[in-house]
Amino acid sequence: MGLFKRKGSKRQNDGQQFDVWWYEFSFQGTRIRESAHTDNRVVAEHIMRERRRKLEEGAGGIKAIAKPKTFAVAAQDWLDESKAQWSANNHRIETTNVGHLRPHFGKMLLTDIEAKDVKRYQAARKDEGASGKTINLEVAALRSVLRKARLWANIQPDIKMLKAREDVGRALSADEQSRLLVACKASRSRSLYPAVQVNLHTGLRNAELRNLRWSNVDLIQGEITVGKSKTAAGEGRKVPLSDVALACLKEWRSQFPDAQPAHYVFPSERYGLKGQDGRKDGKAVPYAIDPTKPISSFKTAWTAARKAAGVQCRWHDGRHSFVSALAEGQASDSTIMALAGHVSKKMMERYSHTRNERKREAIAAAFGRKTNTEQTEAEKTTEQSASPHFHPHSESAEAAQVM
Repeated sequence: MGLFKRKGSKRQNDGQQFDVWWYEFSFQGTRIRESAHTDNRVVAEHIMRERRRKLEEGAGGIKAIAKPKTFAVAAQDWLDESKAQWSANNHRIETTNVGHLRPHFGKMLLTDIEAKDVKRYQAARKDEGASGKTINLEVAALRSVLRKARLWANIQPDIKMLKAREDVGRALSADEQSRLLVACKASRSRSLYPAVQVNLHTGLRNAELRNLRWSNVDLIQGEITVGKSKTAAGEGRKVPLSDVALACLKEWRSQFPDAQPAHYVFPSERYGLKGQDGRKDGKAVPYAIDPTKPISSFKTAWTAARKAAGVQCRWHDGRHSFVSALAEGQASDSTIMALAGHVSKKMMERYSHTRNERKREAIAAAFGRKTNTEQTEAEKTTEQSASPHFHPHSESAEAAQVM
């Protein structure tokens, strides 16, 4: 037992010995016979000893201790290993989060990261103007990297996530929607208007809309079947089309006479000026259209349309507007969730409140009962009439409040 070189047969290596060394030894009654993958005898001996040492440590319950990693290395490993389980969008988001973390933690060993370092990071990002929600997402990425290394539990008790706003989303008014659609219609991106119109009437998320294929659109039954979605509840859900949305999609479909079921509803395309030498008064026209690829983003055209319309909103507010319209129409919670493909608890509470207000208005209209707003105004009027000489902003009023 020990090192040796295998001899070749008459048909292998011309009957000569192979150049690489092999090793052979017995361990706990089992013969270990493996190639060292080297023609250097000294190196082969070292490989054989290391192989035997690892077997002995394993048999004795000794676990090899991995070398400590810096955050930069560990974070990249986490991104690479998780890529197969994530969507392309999720991988992009987490890569961005790690990009913000790297300047602060990149050169630090994972074992050296303490709660005070995380708190300093949170403070620094707040000073840079990042929102609480954004910072929390970045710290969550840090947490995932440390959890993978079994180190997060050591500092978790001393770390608190920042307070994040939950009321960012809002429903757009009818006037805002009208102004936005006019601006979208005038956009040089021909896909923006139908995309926004469908968004307002179906509540599809941005990614759901961009990845929509013609096979998902039934123009006869007037229905969309959502493909890949952010949530399990969202994938495969059916959303009936309103008359406006159906007419819009039919008109949009007419611009693609050769469209196939597998083609994207909003395909990838580029724009250029039509006219001699690209003169300024030329008309912007699409070219390099690839229906097998979805449009990468509506961001540039959407930003320009919002500015032109004078409306401060996010793309996702179209989804809020859709859910709000359903709530005002007295749709049940289960119906809203089925059509929207999951709605957060906070959003559901907001629209439950909307429905209750509409119910109060209906009772007030039918039986003359005052709504909450009317009751409040009436109470103020009663208080003021009961004390005609008491003025809320007078010096006597301030004195009374102090007392």
